[in-house]
Amino acid sequence: MASVAGDSAMEVVPALAEEAAAEATGPSCLVQLPGEVLEYILCSGSLTALDIGRVSSTCRRLREVCQSSGQVWKEQFRVRWPSLMKHYSPTDYVNWLEEYKVRQKAGLEARKIVASFSKRFFSEHVPCNGFSDIENLEGPEIFFEDELVCILNMEGRKALTWKYYAKKILYYLRQQKILNNLKAFLQQPDDYESYLEGAVYIDQYCNPLSDISFRDIQAQIHSIVELVCKTLRGINSRHPSLTFRAGESSMIMEIELQSQVLDAINYVLYDQLKFKGNRMDYYNALNLYMHQVLTRRTGIPISMSLLYLTIARQLGVPLEPVNFPSHFLLRWCQGAEGATLDIFDYIYIDAFGKGKQLTVKECEYLIGQHVTAALYGVVNVKKVLQRMVGNLLSLGKREGIDQSYQLLRDSLDLYLAMYPDQVQLLLLQARLYFHLGIWPEKSFCLVLKVLDILQHIQTLDPGQHGAVGYLVQHTLEHIERKKEEVGVEVKLRSEEKHRDVCYSIGLVMKHKRYGYNCVIYGWDPTCMMGHEWIRNMNVHSLPHGHHQPFYNVLVEDGSCRYAAQENLEYNVEPQEISHPDVGRYFSEFTGTHYIPNAELEIRYPEDLEFVYETVQNIYSAKEDTAE
Repeated sequence: MASVAGDSAMEVVPALAEEAAAEATGPSCLVQLPGEVLEYILCSGSLTALDIGRVSSTCRRLREVCQSSGQVWKEQFRVRWPSLMKHYSPTDYVNWLEEYKVRQKAGLEARKIVASFSKRFFSEHVPCNGFSDIENLEGPEIFFEDELVCILNMEGRKALTWKYYAKKILYYLRQQKILNNLKAFLQQPDDYESYLEGAVYIDQYCNPLSDISFRDIQAQIHSIVELVCKTLRGINSRHPSLTFRAGESSMIMEIELQSQVLDAINYVLYDQLKFKGNRMDYYNALNLYMHQVLTRRTGIPISMSLLYLTIARQLGVPLEPVNFPSHFLLRWCQGAEGATLDIFDYIYIDAFGKGKQLTVKECEYLIGQHVTAALYGVVNVKKVLQRMVGNLLSLGKREGIDQSYQLLRDSLDLYLAMYPDQVQLLLLQARLYFHLGIWPEKSFCLVLKVLDILQHIQTLDPGQHGAVGYLVQHTLEHIERKKEEVGVEVKLRSEEKHRDVCYSIGLVMKHKRYGYNCVIYGWDPTCMMGHEWIRNMNVHSLPHGHHQPFYNVLVEDGSCRYAAQENLEYNVEPQEISHPDVGRYFSEFTGTHYIPNAELEIRYPEDLEFVYETVQNIYSAKEDTAE
């Protein structure tokens, strides 16, 4: 029996089927094997779902072994989609065959929608209502997300366009779910864990493709708490914090015992684990994401304070957050319980400054100005999150290289989820839609989004009439332009007016002056930019001026540029260009050049053949030189 179980399943199964087919003439010894052995054979990993389906149709015995809720179909599901197994409890009854079918169908539907995105949205950003198709699909959302992740994890340099749109769809789906969770969270009463949980929601929203969970963050902090307890045990082996169980909210009232906890925290965080305030790279969004703070062991005052606060509270020290201007702090009460307290009854802790304990006067020295007593007060979860998002918003406004302004868009979404009537931010959001060209799929749906925002602004603040009127005018002008748009512009290299164009889409180039690597995704026979751009970029100083071909290029630093032909040369050692929009235009990187996707090829139908010729000539020349 053991030898049968050890045989290759691909050898055994045909035998099973053959024996079962001859069941009328005599019993099959294989079919009569114990169910556990047959189950072991069928779960060997060599069989596909189609194989299992065929086997189960041969006889009643095998049909019973391959029952829909049994181990065989569970194993098929696990092997095909292993990441989904964490969503099932071992004690749940699951019809695995039905789950397999639903997941398979969801995958096909998701791929169908991803394939349609390039054709629908090649010429513009994916619009506000562009995700409605996938929102309306039936079936568990985790199945659609899993298929999108499978697309993103496809190996090699192919399917770049599929990966580009799968990433956008997955980004949208996860952000919508996180935003709904955040709104529900903000309706709940505050507790000390809420500060951390709210910060994790912000982290998740800005990094929806990362695997970030509140439970994992809690586990990492719990490991720090255990180290603190180990140190605390050396200070005071009978300290009451050592008896606290995970999840308890007990508080220690004696100041001396609280001080011992803070000493232990300072030692573990700053001396043992080397956490520190990030003074060298202060204006980096990573400093605000809790999973990055824990990984990189650095942050800014507010993120370091939330970490410090969470650890202290778990060990019974009732620290409180203080929304101090320019430098977030924690406060530690020194007064008697029940007494009337003022700002001088507290010590203020600078988690950014290695847990340094400050007086009121020292707090003012820290920021170089005198502040009112109100600014030493405690703030609730919503105010803390407002400050975190406000920091991200400021960083988003500073973005230069990120052409999509993703951080600005994300922080605006978060801020308006908490404070939906902020007029200036609503105006900024409307302007951002204009700047990025994010329009709904059907032009009149524009009214439902941008004009809706503008109408809301007008209601909140009639004084914004001028700004609103300007944006409304441009919205209506955009609608008219959309109506007048004709078909796709096709550029043929063979036409006489294009005779001076030397390079083609898909070629990996190098800028002669600035040295950056890039890939061409468009070209014009002469410079098509306005006079102001030509003057600002000093194009007239070039030997050929603006009367030469210009190329749209995706640059390795994430920017998009418009470069003169005389400034570009072919990169003889081409490498993949790490740019977020590569997949929007290209389907594959061959190692020497990029292959345009169907939509780009329609616009430049003769370029691909030219690319092959160019690459072949260059490599032939290299071989001749080598000889």
